[in-house]
Amino acid sequence: MIEAFVEALGIFLRGLVYVGMGLVVLVVAKFARDLITRHGIDEEVIQKQNLAESLRLCGYFIGVILVLLGAMYHPLTVIGVEGLGFNAEYGMEVLRVFLYSIAGIIALNLVRPLIDRVILYKFNVEKEVIEDRNVGTGAAEFGINVAVGLIIAGALTGEGGGSELTGALVTLAFFGMGVVLLVLFALFYEFTASYDVHDEIERDNAAVGIAFGGNLIAIGVVMFKALFGDFTGWGDSIVAFVIFGVIGFVLLYVLRLLIDLLLLPHIRISGALVGQRNVGVAFVESAVVISASMVLFMAI
Repeated sequence: MIEAFVEALGIFLRGLVYVGMGLVVLVVAKFARDLITRHGIDEEVIQKQNLAESLRLCGYFIGVILVLLGAMYHPLTVIGVEGLGFNAEYGMEVLRVFLYSIAGIIALNLVRPLIDRVILYKFNVEKEVIEDRNVGTGAAEFGINVAVGLIIAGALTGEGGGSELTGALVTLAFFGMGVVLLVLFALFYEFTASYDVHDEIERDNAAVGIAFGGNLIAIGVVMFKALFGDFTGWGDSIVAFVIFGVIGFVLLYVLRLLIDLLLLPHIRISGALVGQRNVGVAFVESAVVISASMVLFMAI
């Protein structure tokens, strides 16, 4: 009985260590964003009540925590820990998770300007968020940050090929592939939409931005599944990644059609998003595609 209690207490305390680490990682992430941002984030969020900037910041924080979760998924977390479990091996594992999380923060901040230019390429994102307080742009940025966080988290999970160097190369390679697939999906989404996504977002259409961001999160979940787990070889891993990517593209496109036919049969989704700027419909579409991608994650 006492041994079971000590073991349970050890598990709880070890969990609290990671909760504390999560708070530390968020503080570091906020400091990093403040350091590289020209405008005052606190001023925009608190004093100016800029919802677009708040949405972008929320997506960034969620992306950072997703990276932390990806780094935590590693066999060493539960190996060689007995009783309260605070031994040298556990300490090295905590340090590893923290360092990978910091690397993820760096990656998020480095890749975001590039992705902004290739996904939201028809307008100046900073101008839309800071000067125009464009909620649609903020929602799209929310989706981009969460999707990139999912990609990094997926690339960090599992064992990576036998050595630390090989593991790092595998992580970087599949992270790059994930970013490319995210960009391709954004272009595919715009191509299959019956309206100009960028034009609508630039015209302060929050509904279109929310729907776009929701679909980016959904494909991020699909890519997380494609990247999740141990590295089994370049050929098999790349083929599996491409297959999941194709499945994700087709699934999310078909779902957008089915929402029109089955879930909201009395309206046209495109008309509600563009003509009525119906934010509620945008949230429904986002909820359905994200839910479907989560089911796909668990089912395959």
